[in-house]
Amino acid sequence: MEREKFDHIEERLRAIKGDGDYAFADMAELCLVPDAVIPPKFKVLDFDKYKGTTCLKNHLKMYNSKIGAYSKNEKLLMHFF
Repeated sequence: MEREKFDHIEERLRAIKGDGDYAFADMAELCLVPDAVIPPKFKVLDFDKYKGTTCLKNHLKMYNSKIGAYSKNEKLLMHFF
C-alpha cells in the first residue's frame, strides 16, 4: 500500500515537472537583453498614445520628462520599451 502511494506521488511529480523537452533549453535564451539589471522598485512607465489631436511637441516633452530618469540605463530601456 505504501509503495503504491509513493509511485502515485512520483508519477504526479513527473507530470507536473514535464519531461523537459522544450524547444528552448533555458529561459535566458528568450531575453533580448540578458544582462539588464532591473532596479527593485522599478515600475514600467505608463505612456499616453499620441492621437494626433494635441500638440506633438508637448507630447514629446512629456515623454522625455518621464523617460529621462532611465536614459543612462540603455539595457533597461531596451528591455522594457
